[in-house]
Amino acid sequence: MSDVLNLHYIVDGSDFTSAGQASVNVKKNLRQLGLPAEIIRQVSIAMYEGEINMVIHAGGGEADINVYEDRIEIILEDHGPGIKDIELAMQEGYSTAKDNIRSLGFGAGMGLPNMKKYTDKMDIKSKVGEGTTITMVVNIPV
Repeated sequence: MSDVLNLHYIVDGSDFTSAGQASVNVKKNLRQLGLPAEIIRQVSIAMYEGEINMVIHAGGGEADINVYEDRIEIILEDHGPGIKDIELAMQEGYSTAKDNIRSLGFGAGMGLPNMKKYTDKMDIKSKVGEGTTITMVVNIPV
């Protein structure tokens, strides 16, 4: 695979029923490319967690997935409230989700930790009042 596959998604922040659709589509595309199941699993989990976070905390956003021969880059960008304390947000169980979100089974504080756990590299850039960009990389064994 010498070409780069670029996938772009708009994540609708107003509808929980559509949350996860982008990650399902990415999973389907990666399967069609014949990538290893473990790589597909890692990307799917990280992508889903990021997608849900955009819906819960930022009112949606955009996701760009770039598939290279040796890696998959996931870039998630939103224009939500931003993350005030990234170090605190990275702690398992820490969540700023409202009670109505928790009553739906979301907001357990595992999104960012799982994104880090299932990727080989993760970078968070966030500015309060402007939004957040998360870049993740999953390496593909060649």
